[in-house]
Amino acid sequence: MKTVWEGMSDVTRRKILTLLRNGSMTAGEICSYFDSRPATISHHLSILKESNLVTAEKKAQVITYSLNVDVLQSMIKKLTAFINNRNV
Repeated sequence: MKTVWEGMSDVTRRKILTLLRNGSMTAGEICSYFDSRPATISHHLSILKESNLVTAEKKAQVITYSLNVDVLQSMIKKLTAFINNRNV
């Protein structure tokens, strides 16, 4: 399983997360924001799923991706505690 940090370590994946802040998107919609091949974006989406930063819902042939807000909130809480030098 990929960690949250691994999921966020790439600029393309961070841009995907930024896009998903505004709401769920299909893989095709996400791909339209990049010059990369769809297979490359699919790979990035897989890493984001493995790190639990996004969820994927498949309906027929369409996969819709959404931010996993719970994981992001947990990460922010841990990072804030680290910055404030507290244990979580």
